Amino acid sequence: MKHSFYDVKLRKKVTAEVKGFKSYGKGSSKRFAFKGETKDGRPLTAFVSKADWDKAQGK
Repeated sequence: MKHSFYDVKLRKKVTAEVKGFKSYGKGSSKRFAFKGETKDGRPLTAFVSKADWDKAQGK
């Protein structure tokens, strides 16, 4: 699955393959993210809604 990430080094949006799913925090302050990677190996993170996160994982 591809997703749009913001590349801080290039200062523009890039499209990359989602490599993983991550959740941060506990309880009501929980945040959800997609993890990706640039072509040169730098990590990318895009915070998404819980609905998008669940949909991507097939829940």
